[in-house]
Amino acid sequence: MAGFHFEHNLPHQSAAVAAVLNIFNDIGSEVAINLSQNPTIPLSTYIGTVRENIRHLQKKGELQLILDTDKPDELVFDISMETGTGKTYAYTKAMFELNKQLNIFKFIIAVPRVAIKAGTASFLKSAAAKHHFASEYPNTELVIHEVSSKQKSKGKSKKDIFPSAIKQFCMAQSSPNNISHGTKKIHVLIINAGMINSATLEKQFDITLFNKFSVPYEALAHTRAITIIDEPHLFKTDNKSFNNLQRFKPQCTLRYGATFNGEYKNLIYQLNAVDAFNQDLVKGIIGHIEQFNGGVNSLLKLTGLDTNEATFQLNDGINTQGNTQNNTVKLSKLFKLLKNDSLEIIHSAMKNLTVVSFNKSKLVLSNGLELRKGDSINPFSYDETLQNKMIHAAIVRHFEIERELLLQRPRIKPLTLFFIDNIPSYRDKNGAMRLYFEHVLKTHIEYLIAKEIDTQYRTHLEIALKDIALLHGGYFSIDTHHNNDEAIEQETLEILHDKEALLSIQNPRRFIFSKWTLREGWDNPNIFQICKLRSSGSETSKLQEVGRGLRLPVNEHMVRVQDKSFFLHYYVDFTEADFIQKLTHEINEKSGVLINEKQLDTILINALLKHYPEFECDDDLLLETLGNAGYINFNKNFKENKFNLLKDTYPKAFDNKVGGIKADKIIIAGSTRNKATIRQGQYNELASLWESIHQKTVLEYKMNSELEFKQLFKDYLIKNINRFIQTGSLSIQQRIVIDRKQVSYREENSINDSILPFKTMAYQSFLKDTATALSLNIQTIHTVFSELLIAKQFDINNFLSPRTIRRLKQGFDEYLMQHVMSQFSIDYRRTHCAIHPTQFTNELGIVKPFIASSDVGIYASVDIPPDNYLFNEIFYDSDIELNNIKHTIKEVVVYTKIPKNSIRIPLVGGFTYSPDFAYVIKNHDGNIQLNLIVESKGKNHSDLSDNENQKIRLAELFFNTHSNINNNINNNIKILFKTQLSNMKMVDIIKSSLVDYSK
Repeated sequence: MAGFHFEHNLPHQSAAVAAVLNIFNDIGSEVAINLSQNPTIPLSTYIGTVRENIRHLQKKGELQLILDTDKPDELVFDISMETGTGKTYAYTKAMFELNKQLNIFKFIIAVPRVAIKAGTASFLKSAAAKHHFASEYPNTELVIHEVSSKQKSKGKSKKDIFPSAIKQFCMAQSSPNNISHGTKKIHVLIINAGMINSATLEKQFDITLFNKFSVPYEALAHTRAITIIDEPHLFKTDNKSFNNLQRFKPQCTLRYGATFNGEYKNLIYQLNAVDAFNQDLVKGIIGHIEQFNGGVNSLLKLTGLDTNEATFQLNDGINTQGNTQNNTVKLSKLFKLLKNDSLEIIHSAMKNLTVVSFNKSKLVLSNGLELRKGDSINPFSYDETLQNKMIHAAIVRHFEIERELLLQRPRIKPLTLFFIDNIPSYRDKNGAMRLYFEHVLKTHIEYLIAKEIDTQYRTHLEIALKDIALLHGGYFSIDTHHNNDEAIEQETLEILHDKEALLSIQNPRRFIFSKWTLREGWDNPNIFQICKLRSSGSETSKLQEVGRGLRLPVNEHMVRVQDKSFFLHYYVDFTEADFIQKLTHEINEKSGVLINEKQLDTILINALLKHYPEFECDDDLLLETLGNAGYINFNKNFKENKFNLLKDTYPKAFDNKVGGIKADKIIIAGSTRNKATIRQGQYNELASLWESIHQKTVLEYKMNSELEFKQLFKDYLIKNINRFIQTGSLSIQQRIVIDRKQVSYREENSINDSILPFKTMAYQSFLKDTATALSLNIQTIHTVFSELLIAKQFDINNFLSPRTIRRLKQGFDEYLMQHVMSQFSIDYRRTHCAIHPTQFTNELGIVKPFIASSDVGIYASVDIPPDNYLFNEIFYDSDIELNNIKHTIKEVVVYTKIPKNSIRIPLVGGFTYSPDFAYVIKNHDGNIQLNLIVESKGKNHSDLSDNENQKIRLAELFFNTHSNINNNINNNIKILFKTQLSNMKMVDIIKSSLVDYSK
């Protein structure tokens, strides 16, 4: 099977990497004397620059404006990325970039648990990751050093051995900057919290590294590594693990995680949960609340713990019939349990659940559940009947999902994950859960085979039926006792370490069972269902609970699928009936979208500074202006009724802060529509237009010669010379000295020291990478640089760095968008590619019954749409769109909201653009009178930016090109493109378009 395919330059991941690199803007690095040490990044010397870089990033990202730079030698920078959005990928790419730009070649990755260490190492060592990063960073590779538990020397000697991974990491030397042959190495040490806190790292060994260090902590400190912390909420700054990490003396620490519990250091990038869901970077969630009528009001509360016994209080709700109403009488009973006692003593529904251990602070049950005083569980959530009901529901829905995903091309294999507590009930061959699960599974597959009309999928089911045991597997910590069972060993290896094998469509395994403790450190992108058969006990993060299944899926070619919306089905019992409500609130609260209406906080300050240039990015000017205008008092509290006035005056600052997560991203099954069903007859009327605009096209620049493009590039450089930053270093003299019989060196500074330019890239490599980034001829670029050098206008030799290439790429793309149509013409050329599948059709061109509602709108209306609308339901993104959908125009045969990303108009600079509506109007004889594509801006013309105006002009050109091509084939397919501004009604646009069409 082919390995996973990682995408290059996903915007949210690129932004996370860029934030890290921007910390070191205008600082650079100083070459280390010792080849085993990282170059020094003089953060302490340039602490003022560091602060300005942090402030810039926080204002740009509208983040909490909190600086923590009082200890320049212990700087921490936080990168917050929601679960499932690729934080491991982001910090891996950051390591490559820091190596490329600053020659940093030693990194320490700290993880909280061994399982997470294994997952991290597996990713970094994977063939897929190596291939992916090799394509972007040729001749550069990662060397992974995993720190394991201490080892004893072989033979009779009982001496401890200096940890080999640490030794190899410390002794590794840097590769030459401009390596021409061989491979440049980046050394990465992966260590878990247990080893960080172990006595091994502070033990003095017989071996001495560099003739100086015999203690691992000291040897690691010598390397000047950069530390990366994964899952920072498990490395709290006041705990032992974090403090011991500081003994490594890192040049700085980068913390990557989804959870910080509000304890940020210097937050430089944030992709919060609302962003992740609303941008479709993760799956949406459909919650299934399984009901059980009896015992809904029963609660078992842990009220006391001491060294000898645990005290539980059972509140059993009993309904008694009165003359006029039902009354609930609470009967409270106390129970005292000892270690190994069964909770069946308290309630018959809690069979097979025992007390494993407890102390004065917490109690552990046999299902791995930890309870603290005051925690409550519902006895009936352990009822076997309710459990079986949930298992059955998950099996039925699994095959509904599977059929849909396997009948599309490319195919996607879905997986279902069950969290259970009674391991023997599943693991034993005759366990009650196992027998019930396999019985339901077999019965349901037989039922599906009998009614299946697709021959390929029916064969797929028939193969599955041959051996039901192969369809499921489990992973539990007790599996270490089954070392002689090859089947269990295979299950464990596959589930924990071999995602590709598990995702193979030829692999029959579809269902995974595990304990609730399978959380951080494990995930699989194709988990489409999580069925939680047992309560998670005390209040835990709901977002963390669903995190194992949030990643977007990969198809059979191991390519991530992101052109449609997917959902994770999450099953809980009636004790968590408010699960969706709590999850939604947690996401909004955690993401900071719940605006503080009482005080002007740092998030809103940054939003105002970002969107309103009149404040000149100056906090003081902003506060002075708002204070003088009477919005806030001296303490930044809003004066009476002034918050709403501020929103009306500065609406752009609130655009991304209100509403929170989209309504269709987290829903309760059956309570909200999540599908937009297509009206078959209406699609038939739309088909000709729809297929026409789905003809693949490419953008072409029309020029008389390469000289025109050369002049455009040259003009751009001349006008933007000040945007480039000279690379250089401060020349520092170092003298070797002998001090206390140790050889070291001493720095000697001079008032005549100056910054001297140096090359971080060879000119030939710089030219090649620039040509690739800008899609320009390499000779053209060289000629421009040479002419500017001769004219003494610009010397590129002072700017040979990857950062310059990035600035060239960004700046020249923007310059093209602004000038290309005035400098020379462009055109679109149709390519010969298959039209289907589209958002509305499968690969055979057959119309789909429905699409995801989120593809056509984030809001739902209860109104019934007009008969000539394509969908049976109304979903929309703005008020102007809702008005367009609701108000029928009788001359229109069919109209539709265009699904997002379904039509991608190529733009200058590699961008794309997608319009909003499509209309088909026919005359009385049944011939098409008008095909109309509309972009609904909801703005006045004066509010449109230069880029928006340019996109509109390119869209007009795009559809005009389509019309010209179609006219040669079929005179009925002529297309007009119009822009709807805020003061325009659709009926007026259609009237004027009919006039234009007739010309």
